[in-house]
Formats: sequence, C-alpha cells, structure tokens
Amino acid sequence: MYNIGIFNKTNEKIEDIDLVNEIAIHLLKEERQEGIELNIIFVDNKEIREINKAYRNKDYETDVISFALEDDDTFIKLDYRILGDIYISLDKVKEQSQEYGHSFRRELLFLVVHGLLHLLGYDHMNEEEEKIMFAKQEKILDSYGIKR
Repeated sequence: MYNIGIFNKTNEKIEDIDLVNEIAIHLLKEERQEGIELNIIFVDNKEIREINKAYRNKDYETDVISFALEDDDTFIKLDYRILGDIYISLDKVKEQSQEYGHSFRRELLFLVVHGLLHLLGYDHMNEEEEKIMFAKQEKILDSYGIKR
C-alpha cells in the first residue's frame, strides 16, 4: 500500500502530478518499501523560507525540505510507515531548471526523488553518503528517461 498525498499550495499549475506520484511509488518499490504514507507539498519561495527559518534556523529560500517523522522520538510505530512530509518550492524548481539548463520536469522530479530519499534515511553529509544517494537518484530518473 502506498498513500501519497500531493498538495499544491501555489497558484502554479503542475503538469506532471501523475508522474510525481508514479516516480515516488517506483522509488519506494526499488527500495523494497511497503505500507508507506507520505505527503509532498508544493509551496512558493516565501513559504519555504518561513519553514527553513522556523525549523532549521536558516533565513533563506531552499529547494526542498524533508521532515522525517521517524526521526522524532515521540513517533509511535504502526502497521504501516508514515514517512513524513516533503516541501518543494516551485519557484526554486523554475529558477534551478533555468540555472542548470534542463527542463522544469527534470528539476521537479529530481527534487521529489531527493526529498523522498531523505525521508528513507539517505543523506549526503560526506562523500561516501553522497555517492550512494546520488547514484540512486540518477538510477530512478534514468529509468524514466529523465536526463539532464
């Protein structure tokens, strides 16, 4: 069972909502994860800046923030896993797709995959972790023909 809530808190239309859901489920299956719930929330730069400041004490916009519920000591184990929430700034998706010279779709899906890997416990705090996480990102995106 996969229950992925996708919420768009912006005025922007997102063409690839079905693909966002599909690629998230594909990643979860690749990682052999079953019985998963999570939310993906699309916001603007203003809101992600407020979130970044409130929860990470960093007063600037960022592209993606993941809140893993299992990282909380008060988390109660259930028969299924509630991974948490992924917040993605659509403003940053636009900016970064132009900056990196690839499509809006590629940047959007990259951030979904990146955020979901964080919820699953992957990180890129050192070179070894980064290698593992980025290889997984590329494998998932490549399987959908999503190239830079």
